[in-house]
This record gives sequence, structure tokens and C-alpha cells, in this order.
Amino acid sequence: MIEKTFIEQGMKKIELENYINAQLDKAGFTSLNIVKTPLVTRIVLNVTKPGVAIGKGGQNIKQLTRDIEEKFGFNNPQIEIQEIPNPDLNAVVVAAKIAGLLERGYSWRSVAFRTITDVQRAGAQGIELILSGKLAGKGGRKRRQRIAVGYMKKVGHQTNLVEFGKRTAYPKAGAVGIKVRIIRAGVVFPDKIDFQEILKKREAAGETQKTAEEAGASEEQKTAGNTG
Repeated sequence: MIEKTFIEQGMKKIELENYINAQLDKAGFTSLNIVKTPLVTRIVLNVTKPGVAIGKGGQNIKQLTRDIEEKFGFNNPQIEIQEIPNPDLNAVVVAAKIAGLLERGYSWRSVAFRTITDVQRAGAQGIELILSGKLAGKGGRKRRQRIAVGYMKKVGHQTNLVEFGKRTAYPKAGAVGIKVRIIRAGVVFPDKIDFQEILKKREAAGETQKTAEEAGASEEQKTAGNTG
């Protein structure tokens, strides 16, 4: 019974994400978080263009709130718009951006080069871009093209630290599948940790603390001697 409830909640969230994605596609919608409280249901929407999502005088948000309450049955929904700080390091945003450029007629080579450059400039440690489908234009065969730059993890639990996004573009020549993996700046993997360096830092910190304690004790002794 509990499992059925969780499945229903998961399906409801997927349906809501698909609906909001269709409504806020131009606002760069990527994901949402639902926080239920006894009084309201907070729905946090992550977008790249908050102004477009909110609309003039908040009209978009008001309409979206009414639709969510009526179509999905959420109790007193309260929508909160949250801007994505660095879109070029968000794999979902990058995949959507690539799809938009391909549908406008840009060649996949120029789009791929531009994307790789933008992501690297944003400070990513690594990026993998996979395009599959009608890349050669009308009459051309389907093909798969992989471009990878920098450091990347593909297997194991460490892949949870890798940003992943996918999208399908529909240019005139035919559908193109897009997969993007990005490792953000500052992400540290276990195999990149230098334990010897950590031990040295801890030892140095211990010595510093010990010296400070000795200095404090010496100061107390001087104070006691002067008082006597």
C-alpha cells in the first residue's frame, strides 16, 4: 500500500514536470522541488530566465498556480522561482540549448565547438557530448558522434557527482538525440584525494594548536608570577 502511494506521487511529479516544461520552455525550466507543509505546498521551479517565467505583473505565475491546483489537485500551491546561477554548468540547460540551435539550422559541428568552449570557460573539469541521429542532413545516414574534453567518470557510484542532461532536437533533416555530461568545478572524486597531503595539513594544524596552547600556558604562568 505504501509502495503504491510512492509510485502515485512519483508519477504525479513526472506529469507536473512535463506540464511545466511545456509552459515554461522559453524560460529555461530544468527541474522542480515539491515541499509539502500542513498549510501550503511549495513548488520551487529552477529556471534560467526568471523574468520570462514570472511574466508581466506576475501573470504567468498566477495562471500557472491556478492550473496546478485545478489539474493536479495540490492543496494551496505556492510557486517559487529560483534562478540557476551558472547555466553553462547545468547539463539540462546545455542540452536544451544545443537542441534549440540545431532546430534553428546550425551545423552540429559549430554547435558542439561553441558548447564545449562555453562549458570550459565556465570552469568545468570535463564535458562529454553525444549526438546521435540525422547529423549529415537530408539523405544522409544516421550516425553517432561523441566529443569529450577534460576529466570524466562513466561508471561506479562516483557518476552521481556528474551532471547529466538529455534532449531530443527535431531539425528538418530528422531527429537528433543529445546527451550531455558535465563535471563542475570544485567537485572532488575519491581517487583524486591526496591522503598524504591531508595528513600533513592535520599535523601542521595540530602543531599550530599545540604551540598556541603552550603560549597560553606560558602567559598564565607569567601572570601568576606577577600576582605573587
